[in-house]
Amino acid sequence: MKSFQSCLGTRKQNKVAHFAASAIATLALAGSIHSANATTVKITTAKEITSPSVQLSQTKVNIAQLQTSKTQYQAAGIDPFVLIPIVLVGGFVIFVPLFFGGLVVIGEREVGIIVRKFTLSGRGIPAGGLIALNGEAGLQADTLAPGWHWGYWPWQYSVRKESVVVVPQGEIALIVAADGASNPPERILGKIVDCDNFQDARKFLTQGGEKGRQMGFLTAGTYRINTALFKVILGSNASAHGMTPEQLRVYSLPSDKVGIITTLDGMPIPGGEIAGPIIGGHNNFQNGQKFIEGGGRRGLQEQILLSGSWNLNPWFVSIEPVPMTEIPIGYVGVVISFVGKAHEDVSGAAFTHGNLVNSGHKGVWVEPLYPGKHPLNTRVMKIELVPTINIVLNWADWTERHKYDAELEALTVRSKDGFAFNLEVSQIIHVGALDAPKVISRVGSMQNLVDNVLEPSIGNYFRNSAQNCTVLDFLNARSERQTEASEYIRTALRAYDVQAIDTLIGNIQPPASLMQTQTDRKIAEEERKTYEVQQMAQTQRQQLVRETALADIQQEMVKSEQSVHIADLKAQAQIKQATGEAEGTKLRSIAEAEGIRATGNAKAETYRAGVEALGPQGYTAMQLMQIIGDRNVRLIPDVLVGSNGSNNGLVDGLLSMILWNQTGKGELKPTPLHPQPVVTQTQSPAENGLPPIIVNFPADK
Repeated sequence: MKSFQSCLGTRKQNKVAHFAASAIATLALAGSIHSANATTVKITTAKEITSPSVQLSQTKVNIAQLQTSKTQYQAAGIDPFVLIPIVLVGGFVIFVPLFFGGLVVIGEREVGIIVRKFTLSGRGIPAGGLIALNGEAGLQADTLAPGWHWGYWPWQYSVRKESVVVVPQGEIALIVAADGASNPPERILGKIVDCDNFQDARKFLTQGGEKGRQMGFLTAGTYRINTALFKVILGSNASAHGMTPEQLRVYSLPSDKVGIITTLDGMPIPGGEIAGPIIGGHNNFQNGQKFIEGGGRRGLQEQILLSGSWNLNPWFVSIEPVPMTEIPIGYVGVVISFVGKAHEDVSGAAFTHGNLVNSGHKGVWVEPLYPGKHPLNTRVMKIELVPTINIVLNWADWTERHKYDAELEALTVRSKDGFAFNLEVSQIIHVGALDAPKVISRVGSMQNLVDNVLEPSIGNYFRNSAQNCTVLDFLNARSERQTEASEYIRTALRAYDVQAIDTLIGNIQPPASLMQTQTDRKIAEEERKTYEVQQMAQTQRQQLVRETALADIQQEMVKSEQSVHIADLKAQAQIKQATGEAEGTKLRSIAEAEGIRATGNAKAETYRAGVEALGPQGYTAMQLMQIIGDRNVRLIPDVLVGSNGSNNGLVDGLLSMILWNQTGKGELKPTPLHPQPVVTQTQSPAENGLPPIIVNFPADK
């Protein structure tokens, strides 16, 4: 039995024991069951043998247990003396085919690895070989498929049963070949040959398969692999081979990323290049052999891997996932490619400051990338973002968010009168989308445009401009300076394909001493204005007081004004009345004068006629007598004052007059001839030069 165990492997013994136990149980059941009185039968079946690893000794123990349980089997209706011959016959029937017929049974999920112990001719495997192709002693290339196989006598062959290789979904399996041709010096992975996914070891060896790590790999599925030739590395045993389970999973790339490929096998990259060219036909590096046959180069690749799931050999390619190149809104991306076809300048003869090429060529691409996400290989291309919106650059102590003006400071200029002062300037520029490649081809980057073009152009202009005027003139003519600067810088930047939108002068910081003088002068002027304003305020306050007082006496003033007005009106009325009366009096006087004149003229005519008739004296006497008669003139007085020779005549006369008056007889009444007291009036001389004679006679009582 010991030699039997040495000839057959452990698994073969297990199968033999399994088969023998099944046959013995079947024979015992067939020959020992009585018909009707059999109550309980204990049957030893394959289920009672818990695993294929049960040893033959366990079978012997089971037989011994049958013998010791004689009483039990008798109760079941089985005769142990009948069972022993059956077992012996069954064992003979089974053992003879196995030992002398070379029967090998391969399960449906197994593969048989054959080892030939010797050959009668003594021929062995050639030097350097491991697997026998022509029946040599040793490991055989051919394997046993599931089923019964005869002729594999245990003294000449050893058949090792291996489970089939199962590659789970979402994983791959790598292969290491223990035999085959040697790899060329420039290769590190064995080439792919048509060998039914490494299931046909003979084809692999006869068609030029190479030993070592293989370019080919197994995808998800079940494979019958000759493990004597091929070592299969799965996720379950990856750590035992110096790998991680993650390396053997199907590579999945997110939708917002691209994979930058570095190949680990192939021809070296030519001098002067940084990446291998794009090779077609290898199905995104999933077929490494096509890549090698197409002239693929080892190292960084120009081609990238897009999103998706890919079966990639980690011994062949290394993937670096990077985000897609995003061009923000308000920008364009100028592509500077370090790989591609030889550059062919398409910028034209007028553009002499750089070269522009079409897409796919080496150099600055003439077409920019517009806003969005672009799958680009950023290891072989450089994307220079150029803002197409207005950019503000500050020569001051603050910076914009784009940081292009981070190194710019306020300009220090010197005026005509020798004062140095700081000047803050803001410049607004714009780069068109189609002009962006020209700008980058000319200066390299937007930061270079600011540092090498804008900073010297604007700084030198303001330094030169400040030298032509004094500080105060510069301050006073700020708007004119800004307009001139805007025109000059617009023209200067147009030569660099940059549009100058506007130039703005910010804070101007003259010398402190000069500004102190100006400040003092301004303060004095402002104080003077303040005093004037205060004076005006006082004047207005006085006016307010006056107006307030006037408002307080406004009623009286109105009354006074009305009184004055009324008086004026009365005066005017009186004047009018007096004027009317005067006019009336004048008219009456004129009328009276005319009447008097007429009367006088009549009297004169009468007098003249009387004089002519009677003579002057006669006519006068006649008139006197007429007057005395008409007026009752008394020729003898009522009181006669005389003198008797004594001095009392006048007194007596006066007393007589008083007595006469007291009796009411001496009252004088006006008379037509003498209506008022006698008044001597000076009359103008008559026409004949003689004064008129006026006689006032008292009226008669």
